[in-house]
Amino acid sequence: MSDSRQPVELVRLLSAQGRDGGETPSRSPTAAEVVEELRLWDPPDPAEVAQARGERPYVLLNMASTVDGRATIGGHSSPIGNRADQELFHALRTAVDAVLVGAGTMRAEHYGRLVRTEAARELRRTRGLAEEPLACIVTASLALPAQEIPLLADPAARVAILTPSPASLAACAGEVRYVRSEREGRLDLQAALIELRRTEIRTVLCEGGPHLNAQLLAGGLVDELFLSLAPKLAGGDAASESLRIVSGGELHPPVELELLTVLESEDQLLLRYRARRAGEPRVEPAGGGGGAGGAV
Repeated sequence: MSDSRQPVELVRLLSAQGRDGGETPSRSPTAAEVVEELRLWDPPDPAEVAQARGERPYVLLNMASTVDGRATIGGHSSPIGNRADQELFHALRTAVDAVLVGAGTMRAEHYGRLVRTEAARELRRTRGLAEEPLACIVTASLALPAQEIPLLADPAARVAILTPSPASLAACAGEVRYVRSEREGRLDLQAALIELRRTEIRTVLCEGGPHLNAQLLAGGLVDELFLSLAPKLAGGDAASESLRIVSGGELHPPVELELLTVLESEDQLLLRYRARRAGEPRVEPAGGGGGAGGAV
């Protein structure tokens, strides 16, 4: 699938460079340029990473929401985003080692190949990455019918199943391996992420769903949040199963976020936050790569 249209130019309303009173860049970047500035494929010093995150990968959470908090409309996330949001969604996939998704989201959104164009795969190769990110599926039951998930029927797919179960899927066309980590009958996400890091997975992009997001946030396993805020009010309540980007029990204490970037396109706000841990200072403006503090 290709799109011959010119990429959307984003309006940069706030960047990390402007936090100390410096001038916010006026140039209007595309989504691809935003991700290029982040340099997620060139992470910080490994010793620094291990000290900050307990030897797990750097985890980014990418979600979309209406102004009144809906994460889906009609059971799908696609009506919430716009073209700029979609371009950023796909650009982020070109910069990370792995994409993490809950089984329910993978079924609902009918996930197929993660990197769809040869140009994007070539870009990943130039960044020193595998041409396809590792697709990490979180599932307790292994209820992953191939007819509902085209990714599993794609011979080019690289898939890791994160599960507490000793069971395995039926034969799939792509390469499938298992990361089995169990604590009290449930998946131990932190241990699973540490196991992924031991297999050279340095950066993980989580695309939901809301229950997986809640587990990651409750465990202190999220480093950054990319939130696409749509200029829409969708209504609905708990009875209508209108999920928010985080679903489940309350987070105690709430996760503190530091706003790093605000980009805008057609009234859609593309927000980037750092998840702050207790006692952490605010990010000082800095150039270059590998996560929070970049120029984006």
